[in-house]
Amino acid sequence: MNLMLPDSGLIFWMTIIFAIVFFVLAKFGFPIITGMVEKRNKRISDALESARAAEEALAGLQQEHERLLAQTRAEQTRLLQETAAERDRMIAAAQEQARAEAQKIMDDARKRIREEQDAAMKEVRNEVAAISLAIAEKVIRKELSGDTAQKEYAERLADEI
Repeated sequence: MNLMLPDSGLIFWMTIIFAIVFFVLAKFGFPIITGMVEKRNKRISDALESARAAEEALAGLQQEHERLLAQTRAEQTRLLQETAAERDRMIAAAQEQARAEAQKIMDDARKRIREEQDAAMKEVRNEVAAISLAIAEKVIRKELSGDTAQKEYAERLADEI
């Protein structure tokens, strides 16, 4: 018996046991193992497909985000322009109102000055008239102190009329 060379009976029985084990494994073990490998491959493929879909969805969301951001910026710019235009309009309206009120105050002041001036002129005329009458009265009394002077003056006035 040589240790390096197996006996022919041993080879025969080893071959039969190997065939039985191989048949049992081929019949029951390999389908389960291949089924599990296929399930795992399918799960990996599904996960890769889901990852691709998620990546595409993320890209779509990124584009949507950029579009919304651009739209928001445009809206912000439009609102700022509208606000600036409204501010300018309000300032212009306030300036116009201030000009109108200043003009009204100036007109009222001019009117009051004119009225005061007219009243002062009227008062001066009245005083001048009163003084003139007083002077005329004194002059006439002095000139008409006698009866003959009064008659001559009355005749002269009658002739003038």
